Amino acid sequence: MNTDHPQKGILFICAAVFLFASSDALSKYLTDFYPVVMVLWVRYVVHISLMLAVIRPPSFHTLLATKNPKLQIIRGLCMANTNLMFISALHYIPLAEGTAIIYLSPLIITAMSGPLLGERIARLQWVAVAIGFIGVLFIVRPGGSMFHPVALLALGAAFSFSLYQIITRKLNHTDKSSTTNFISGLVCAIVTSLLLPFFWKTPTLHFAILMVLLGVSALVSHLWMTKAYQHAKPSTLAPFSYTQLLFAGLIGYIFFDHTPDFMGLVGMLIIVAGGLLVFSKISYKKT
Repeated sequence: MNTDHPQKGILFICAAVFLFASSDALSKYLTDFYPVVMVLWVRYVVHISLMLAVIRPPSFHTLLATKNPKLQIIRGLCMANTNLMFISALHYIPLAEGTAIIYLSPLIITAMSGPLLGERIARLQWVAVAIGFIGVLFIVRPGGSMFHPVALLALGAAFSFSLYQIITRKLNHTDKSSTTNFISGLVCAIVTSLLLPFFWKTPTLHFAILMVLLGVSALVSHLWMTKAYQHAKPSTLAPFSYTQLLFAGLIGYIFFDHTPDFMGLVGMLIIVAGGLLVFSKISYKKT
């Protein structure tokens, strides 16, 4: 892996998180008209269809060649659960605040790395985890607009996304990234297909096109994220990944007429600080 072009990596990570924020905003918009399950079903069908078209393996078996099928299936289920919970939450809560809660995942991963990966967690990293959860309390606070049971869906999505990333770490040692991405997309497509009959609503041409664009955007954003890590180290990219909060805030303001209040902004900054503290500790240990 060549990590000698950090500028390219930074450009790719910024472009990827912009698409992530845009995809979340489009999902939020679409769920005003169609069920979450249906929106995600189109997204994943497009995901696996494009992978088959772009990668063009010599046989279907190539993309399914995994040494750890159980973990692959669990990863796919985590991915499906994360998106079902998060997009459901976004239907009710603002884009920026929901995105901020998802950004708890680096801190949750830190807390879970000990029991699940056998890693030693330093005291400073535990402090960072505590800081991140304090940030959530600033966002979801008694008396605030976010103090609603639906906000727990976003928090649940953050935990599910953290487990998804931990499993990804393990699979990186045994399977190709193309295999991992395809199987996860396939599992998500199967899960949403099983649920689809209970939520189907025939879309108009306009909304069908938007759903397909959502699938394209989601896949491209993941490809650009992969490209970013091919050009730069994670510690270099970590600060720039938080630009998704900025993009989410701007998109939320432009398209949904929402501006985070002062306490919400403070909470977001606290979560970012906790996340950067984790990355800085990891970076320091490697130098």
